[in-house]
Amino acid sequence: MRAVVQRVSEASVSIGGQEHARIGRGLLVLLGVEAGDSNDDLQWLCGKIARLRIFAGADGKMDLDTVQASGDILLVSQFTLHASTAKGNRPSYIRAARPEEAIPLYERAKEVLATATGRTVQCGVFGADMQIALVNDGPVTITMDSRVKE
Repeated sequence: MRAVVQRVSEASVSIGGQEHARIGRGLLVLLGVEAGDSNDDLQWLCGKIARLRIFAGADGKMDLDTVQASGDILLVSQFTLHASTAKGNRPSYIRAARPEEAIPLYERAKEVLATATGRTVQCGVFGADMQIALVNDGPVTITMDSRVKE
């Protein structure tokens, strides 16, 4: 399971020209589910995201997590995080989980993040053609992979 986590001052998802979800200060989380990912992958990744200290405290250092910073989370599915560009110039997505495997884990990620933060998690729509607008604050962008655990 992979995530690209961006600290944002605002972010939104639109579908078909209509705004679907919006947050102010917080995290935009792009989540890719890989074939074979498990609940252990989900728990590790969501735990890291919920506890990620990338918001500035009173001293200006990044030492606050989303809850401490009164931030929100916008979770968006993105199978392209598992693209392979090893052969040719057209990416292969063979490592991305099929919808029947990915959707339950994506839905569970929303629940786990909400429980871990005590906040409502805004979401995109799995498989939809979405337009994401964001103002990356910093910029701060962190990548995480549950199989690498760096």
